[in-house]
This record gives sequence, structure tokens and C-alpha cells, in this order.
Amino acid sequence: MKHIITLSAAALLLATAAHAEPGKWTDEPVRIVVTFPPGGTSDLIARLLAQYFETEYGQKAVVDNRPGAGGTVAADYVSEQAPDGTTLILGNNAPFTIAPTQFDELPYDPIADFTHIAYLGASTPALFVQPSSGITTLDGYIEKAKGDGITYGSSGVGSITHILGKAVDIELGIEQIHVPYQGSAPAIQDFRAGVLEAYYDMVALNGDLITEGETQPIALAAPERSAKYPDIPTFRELGHDIVIENWTGLSGPAGMDPAMVETINDTVAEIMQMPAVIEQLDTFGVAHTPMESDAFTGFVEGAITTWEPLIKAANVNG
Repeated sequence: MKHIITLSAAALLLATAAHAEPGKWTDEPVRIVVTFPPGGTSDLIARLLAQYFETEYGQKAVVDNRPGAGGTVAADYVSEQAPDGTTLILGNNAPFTIAPTQFDELPYDPIADFTHIAYLGASTPALFVQPSSGITTLDGYIEKAKGDGITYGSSGVGSITHILGKAVDIELGIEQIHVPYQGSAPAIQDFRAGVLEAYYDMVALNGDLITEGETQPIALAAPERSAKYPDIPTFRELGHDIVIENWTGLSGPAGMDPAMVETINDTVAEIMQMPAVIEQLDTFGVAHTPMESDAFTGFVEGAITTWEPLIKAANVNG
């Protein structure tokens, strides 16, 4: 029986445009809590939003990095704050999609304890192999994996790239040898040193390697081909419905005023349509999809259910 593995915002209903006026929603400074240290995609998006909130709408905002425990430290903190719009979280897979299955107990409910305000977008990982291997197609990769075996690196146990590797195992009927790293950078370092035969990572972070021919992209885990890297086929077009996107969104504590939520959603939507922001998101490898709050909440609920079997298969339960 064919496995259907689709973890994409595109598979969910998008809401119609909201009707609030974009702009400032509180006289107090807004804290945007980020689940990772400075420098990552989530942090960069949070800082981009904070910049435009203030320069375009007069809404002061600061970024507060609170990494730890798969994003649950930051999420727990935000869930306990007042629902007055002064504390938001730049959410993603880690605390809202992966953690509910990864950990036996969470200090928060990913749905009931939050107001999911606005979906921001997603970046997509791909499978990369050594150019010297001679493997240029997914069929070639499968043949190698079923023959001599193949070793791949990920950015860590329970990471999106680890779960993608397990999804590939399930869907393609192979068993890759997984080597987890503390982030994608050391995995790529070992790959370049010839220690690894393959790795999974975000396409946007590997643009220079692709351009310089230092890595061979095999398949993209996206609904459709990338406009920036149109030569990389998707798993889906190759006959394997694997779509795993690293999503980001803006959420707050439960109980926020609906009118405030609508204002924030509309403000985010307007910012995301600005040419300079679109260009910046493109460098992050993030494709924006507009969603109203209800649709975004449904997306998070659906993602938890869809990811659950893959997280269990990857044996990353806490």
C-alpha cells in the first residue's frame, strides 16, 4: 500500500481576506519570542517583522530569543503571558507540530493555550548527495540504498531533516543509515570532507554549494518545483508523495481579542506583500501563504496529526 506523506500548508483551506485595517494594535512594545538562537530563519523573520511593525505602523517590537527543549521553553513562556498582544511567538514545527508527539508531557496545549494569528510561510528541505557518487536521480539513490547502503546526515534527532529521512525510508522502502548532528552546518562540513554520502537540508541554505557543484540535489520535499532552483525535481513528481515543509507563523496566548487578532493578521499580510519583504523572504527560501487565524489554527491541528506517525517512526519520543 502506498504511503501518502503530505505536510504542506497548500493542502489546507486558505481563508478569505480579513477586513480589519492594518496598523498598530497596542501602545506597549511587543515582544516577539523566537524558539531558536539568533541567526536562524525564524530569528531573521521575527526581526524582519519587528522592523516593519515599527517603521511602517509605529508598533514598537523587539525580538526575544528563548531556545531550548525543542522550542517548548519559548512556547511555554508565551502561553503563560497575558493575551493583550504584547507577547507573541514566532512559531514553527518544533513546539507546535513535533513536540506534541515527541514529548510524553508538555507544559502547554498547542491549540487550547494559544491564539494562532497568522501563517507566515514555509521553507523546504531536499535530499543532497555527493557529486562524485555518480548518483543524479532518485532511482539511482534507491538502488544504492538497497545495494551497498547509504549514510545520510541530518541537523539532529527529531529535526525536520531527520523526519524527512525517515519519511523517505517509509515511502521508498529503503533503510538509510542516519547520522544526527547538532545543526546542519557540521553535517555539511562532514559531507564536504567526504564522511557522509548524503544529507537532508533546506535548499535555501545550500545555494552556493549547488551553484558551485559541490553538492548534487536529488529531490525536493515541496508541493512543486522551486522558482529559484527549477532543475530540482520534487519527490511528488517522481511518484512519491512526500511534502515536508518547515513552516513559521505568528501566535499569541489564548484568549486574545478577535479584533486585535484580525488587525495583526492584516498587518502581517500587508507586510508580506511588500516587494522588499518578498525579496528578503526569497533569500531565506520562505514562500508566504496568507491565512486567517481560523485557517492557521486548523493547519496546526492538521499538522500535528499528519506528523505523528513520522515522529514515532523516527523514534524521537521524549
